[in-house]
Amino acid sequence: MVGEAIVVLGGGNTAFAVAAKLALEGHAVVLWEAPAQAASIAPVRTGRQLRLTGAGGEGTATLAAVTTEAAEALAAGRVLLAPVPSYAHRAFGELLVPHLRPDHLLALLPGNLGSLAFARWLRERGCAPDTNGPLLCESDTAPYVCRKLGPDHAHIWGVVSGMGIGVLPASRTEEALAALAPLFPGLRTYPNALAAGLGAMNPIVHPPGVLLNAGRIEYSRGEFYFYEEGVTPGVARVIEALDAERRALARAAGLELPPVAEAFWTAGFGPKGDLWATINGSRMLTQLKAPGSLQTRWLSEDVPYGLRTWVELGEQLGVAMPLARALVTLGDVVMGSDSWRTGRSLAELGIEGLDRAALERYLWSGEPIPDH
Repeated sequence: MVGEAIVVLGGGNTAFAVAAKLALEGHAVVLWEAPAQAASIAPVRTGRQLRLTGAGGEGTATLAAVTTEAAEALAAGRVLLAPVPSYAHRAFGELLVPHLRPDHLLALLPGNLGSLAFARWLRERGCAPDTNGPLLCESDTAPYVCRKLGPDHAHIWGVVSGMGIGVLPASRTEEALAALAPLFPGLRTYPNALAAGLGAMNPIVHPPGVLLNAGRIEYSRGEFYFYEEGVTPGVARVIEALDAERRALARAAGLELPPVAEAFWTAGFGPKGDLWATINGSRMLTQLKAPGSLQTRWLSEDVPYGLRTWVELGEQLGVAMPLARALVTLGDVVMGSDSWRTGRSLAELGIEGLDRAALERYLWSGEPIPDH
């Protein structure tokens, strides 16, 4: 089909933006979507063209290929970029894992600890992500603040200047950085994949912001600027209190993570300052409107695949997270869901029952853990 291509997995906002931007920069790009979601790539499948506007560049990109065949897509290149929601990881894994080669690098953008889930699925097929298996990594945020403005049109409001990645196994971090840094300038590394998962800002900001603005979202159907108008000083205080729980959890796992305001500034979202000042000074974030309803990815992903997982990990490592637990409860009531049953568990990640020392060894080596 093509020589060595960058393979972009998915057909959503970020997948279109990543595919278009990298193609405009001169990379051969193959775009793949699961057959069940083929409608999302149908508008670009014949002509293979994607229009890009905004801060990431302007132009019409021509892709090397657009397909729903996993074997075809994964044969096209070594670097696989998956900017897909966490709730799509399992379905993607069922389609992709059988075709992953030892030389593949799979990057989840972002991951919410999905790299650990993929590692478990690989082990079930007898292919551990150690020194000889596929290289897994995940980012703490998406590379761009972007949206689809049309069926074949992606718009980027801002490019994240300091996206962070964590690698599984962490012993191969430099290998992953060498492959991904040319695609995402300013890329920085975390000590391991768990640090990247706990470094994600969406579960910290989205659930408090959505739940504390629930009435306004339902009444206006999202017709207000979420960050500029919805993240008031009071909402920011709740976010910062939740962030204190996240950082305590990280310390229990042997990690030291920066506070949310510093993380936003480091990533390039806004100027240095406290959280309210950083958000309100952000040219990217202040352009974003609120979700149109409470059935939004900002809850359906960030609660069951973010906060719920963190709370369980906190229980395992002896860290109380009452505010995170309360937000999971409220989010489930709003969504009519049960994150404890359907969300991402430590058993799914293959780390249930591990103490800090065992967890650190696994994250470094990627080698199978006895009885896991």
